[in-house]
Amino acid sequence: MSSLLRVQARIKQRALLLTTAALPLTGWTVHALTLHRRLADARKDQLSGLPKRPELLAHGERLLCTRHRDALHVLMLDGVGFKAINDTYGHAAGDAVIQTIGRRLAHWSASRQALAARLGGDEFAVSVVLPPATALTEIAGLREQLQQPFQHEQHTLRLDVSLGIARAVDLPGESSSRILRGADTAMYKVKQGQETFPYLATRADAYADTVNGRRVGRRGTHLLARAA
Repeated sequence: MSSLLRVQARIKQRALLLTTAALPLTGWTVHALTLHRRLADARKDQLSGLPKRPELLAHGERLLCTRHRDALHVLMLDGVGFKAINDTYGHAAGDAVIQTIGRRLAHWSASRQALAARLGGDEFAVSVVLPPATALTEIAGLREQLQQPFQHEQHTLRLDVSLGIARAVDLPGESSSRILRGADTAMYKVKQGQETFPYLATRADAYADTVNGRRVGRRGTHLLARAA
C-alpha cells in the first residue's frame, strides 16, 4: 500500500473513532438540556408562567449580597374581588385574571432588575432594585397597570390589587424571607384600610404575629389558631 493510501486510511480511522466517541457525548448533551428544561419548568407556576416563592427568595438573597442591597424593594400583591370573578364568570375567567397579572408583572420586571413570582392563589410578589428617588412613583405606576380592565370572552373584567412594600434599607440585617413577611403585613394593612397606599413596612410588620408561619388574617389561620 502506498504511503498516500496509508495516510488516508489513518485519517478515516481517526474520523470514525471521533464520530463514535461523540455519539454518547451528544446523547448526554441532549439529556442534560432536556433535564435542565424540565427543572426550569418545575420551578415555574404553570398558570401564570412566573417563578415560584423559592426563586423569589433566592433572587432577593442574591441582591442582599450586592451593592444594590439598600435599593432592594419587595412588593406583595393580593387580588381584591378575585373570588367574586370566579363565582360570577367561572374558573376560566379566574384563570384569565391570574394569567393577565402574570404577563403584566413579567413585562414590568423585564425592563428592571427584578423577579416577579406567583406565591399561590391570587397572591404575587416582586423582588426589585429601584432608585430611591423614583421607587414609589414606579410602584404606583405598576399598581395602575395591574388594575387596568381586560376583555375575557364577551366580558370586561376589572382588576383591583392591594400592594404592600418592604425596603431592605428599612430592615437592615434581615433575610429576604423576613422582608417578604414585612411586605405581606404591609399589604394586609392596606387591604384592611388600616394604612393607605403606598405604605412601607416597618420592623414590627416584618415580625408580626403568625400562626404556623402564616400571617394572622390569611385564609384558614383562624382555624389553625382555634385548633392550637
